[in-house]
Amino acid sequence: MAAKITTRPFGSSHRQVACIGQGTWKMEGSAAGLAALRRGLDLGLTHIDTAEMYGSGAAERLVGKAIAGRRDEVFLVSKVLPSNASKSSTLAACEKSLAHLGTDRLDCYLLHWRGGVPLEETLSAFEVLVRQGKILSWGVSNFDADDLAEVLGISGAGHPVCNQVLYHLQERAIEHTVLPWCRKHGCAVVAYTPFGQSPGIFDGGSKPARVLSEIAAAHGATPRQVALQFLLRNPEVFVIPKASDPAHVLENAGAGSLELSKADIAKIDAAFPWGRVRGLPMI
Repeated sequence: MAAKITTRPFGSSHRQVACIGQGTWKMEGSAAGLAALRRGLDLGLTHIDTAEMYGSGAAERLVGKAIAGRRDEVFLVSKVLPSNASKSSTLAACEKSLAHLGTDRLDCYLLHWRGGVPLEETLSAFEVLVRQGKILSWGVSNFDADDLAEVLGISGAGHPVCNQVLYHLQERAIEHTVLPWCRKHGCAVVAYTPFGQSPGIFDGGSKPARVLSEIAAAHGATPRQVALQFLLRNPEVFVIPKASDPAHVLENAGAGSLELSKADIAKIDAAFPWGRVRGLPMI
């Protein structure tokens, strides 16, 4: 399918951001990864996510090469590690990430997951960075609903601007409490690893795999494109699949032109149940 990447408001920031973006976990330093990122930009996948943790800065440096000369096209996100989340260390970590990326600003900066540093300290650093113009917004990653409520209590309405979480067809735990919280409070949900880690659902013979294949065939699409568009049925959701070669990027971008019917969504919903309520999953 041809690429048709739509944008939607990114939480309380009200920035219009590509709903299909590009993740960079485990693609540090490869020539193919660089070509894939650049191809993604050409196709409209301008939401790029990275982190200081990925390859100890190697992924950020790769992204920096990919966006060189094209910075204004990109909605650029990076993350600070919990071990660097004190006020002074957050400020220093952001400076280091900016240097790796070859830019003077991040569009959004996230706390990668919650650690032992009090949230007040990290969020105070984020606000300093906003005032300095080094980040335009901030959010969190791997936060459950009670953690999100704590952030809201500290920083007030409109915070956090997003929550990046594990979300795919075989891991729908966020739909119990996290997704409803984000919808209520205007917080974007960014789905990482949106294809999961079990490729059999896309090319196997199980009943769920057959459901995806049948729906894909009816639309002239691929099962992976169907999976992405199912997650995007919720207007607050964005997806950041990693693609380490240009062909995969083209497939991901093609999901933007797919429109699933209510019947399609009902079939997928039945084939991939939510599962029980439990703590927020992460990898």
